[in-house]
Amino acid sequence: MPESIIDRLPNLGFGCASLGNLYRAISREQAYATVDAAWNAGMRYFDTAPYYGLGLSERRLGDALRQRPRDQYILSTKAGRILEPDISSDLPSERYGFVTPMPFVPRYDYSYAGIMRSHEASLQRLGLSRIDILLVHDIGIVTHGDDNGRHFADLADSGYRALEELRTSGDISAIGLGVNEWEVCTEAMQIGCWDCFLLAGRYTLLEQEPIHEFLPQCMAHGAKIILGGAYNSGILATGTRRGGQMLYNYKDAPQVVIDRVARIEAVCDTYDVPLAAAALQFPLAHPAVQCVIPGMGEPRRVHQTETLYAHQIPQEFWGQLVARHLLDPAAPLPQSKA
Repeated sequence: MPESIIDRLPNLGFGCASLGNLYRAISREQAYATVDAAWNAGMRYFDTAPYYGLGLSERRLGDALRQRPRDQYILSTKAGRILEPDISSDLPSERYGFVTPMPFVPRYDYSYAGIMRSHEASLQRLGLSRIDILLVHDIGIVTHGDDNGRHFADLADSGYRALEELRTSGDISAIGLGVNEWEVCTEAMQIGCWDCFLLAGRYTLLEQEPIHEFLPQCMAHGAKIILGGAYNSGILATGTRRGGQMLYNYKDAPQVVIDRVARIEAVCDTYDVPLAAAALQFPLAHPAVQCVIPGMGEPRRVHQTETLYAHQIPQEFWGQLVARHLLDPAAPLPQSKA
């Protein structure tokens, strides 16, 4: 059986939300320099979305990659939101968490026509000839609440057919979901055959609930996990000791999470392990997890990520986390690097 494009994904990829000015603006030059740094570091998988900066991330990423050999990198973007022109003359500087000048407003559309339109529009914004992996973005109760039923029906009734046509025709090589909840992935397995699920923040150093049912289901289905949010949107990168805001799932971290991270930090101190290194390396030990894609908004973050990924973590460190009930004992543990 030939190797799939998902099997070719490297363990470490580049999450491109920061290129869309997530939480803070970065210059075009800084965006390009960050992609250059990632390329020079050997990163060859880039994940973006129309939602990231309302088109800004796709435009910047395409500009940064266009002169590079197309067969030397893998690109994923997302569908499920259509960007429509916003003619307001007084657009706020920050919208949906992005400090973006792009004059668009997103509209959810998971139908056949919506998926096809989204794919075509992404190609135009990227200015590239091909998208490798197309992910259904933010379907699920976390995003849609009571409206999820009708959105999921659109995906099941016609949107999935669009994805299957694009994959069968060779316009894309793989399909999946890009979500913050694993439950909707389980539901999606009932309507079609998926190559991957980009799961943000649900299998991390802090959370291992999916290990008992969901990850085995993925392996049986034949879908690999691309892991976003390995730092749980911040607290596993910053820790609890720097002061300032501590983010967990895009919000202020509750005290119970802060306390648990502090206990993990105590074990990190004992073994001289950076908290962020442990967070980055932990998910990759599970055979269902193919790739981790941290967000990086400046070249120094790329270099820090390289260092964290390469950091030697002793086996005893992971054993202590299990012994102190800070890791699920069923979780596969990373092996010390040779």
